[in-house]
Amino acid sequence: MDIWDEINSLAMNFEACHKALLAMGDETRQHIIFEMMRMDYNGSRVIDIAAKTNLSRPAVSHHLQILKDAGIVKMRKEGTKTYYYLDPDMESFNHLIRTLRQAIDICAVLPNRSGAA
Repeated sequence: MDIWDEINSLAMNFEACHKALLAMGDETRQHIIFEMMRMDYNGSRVIDIAAKTNLSRPAVSHHLQILKDAGIVKMRKEGTKTYYYLDPDMESFNHLIRTLRQAIDICAVLPNRSGAA
């Protein structure tokens, strides 16, 4: 594959990572992810996350929906309770990592344009 094909492929991969990048770019959602990592492995309820983050339940629900849409968080229902947990496959994160590695590989073969020798 030539460099232009690689760059076009990278552009498509970044587009596919768009939701994950937006989700991860928010400091509040980063905090929610860290708190979920610290909490029960069986999943976390909105009320528990709200207590740990000092956010309202509607705010936590909003952020969880964005994380869910990005493939970072999953949910399951048990009766009337809803539990949120980090995607155990981490496919969203893995795709982002592969895309960043692809960008590094492409940059390694581009000419040095800094003006330095």
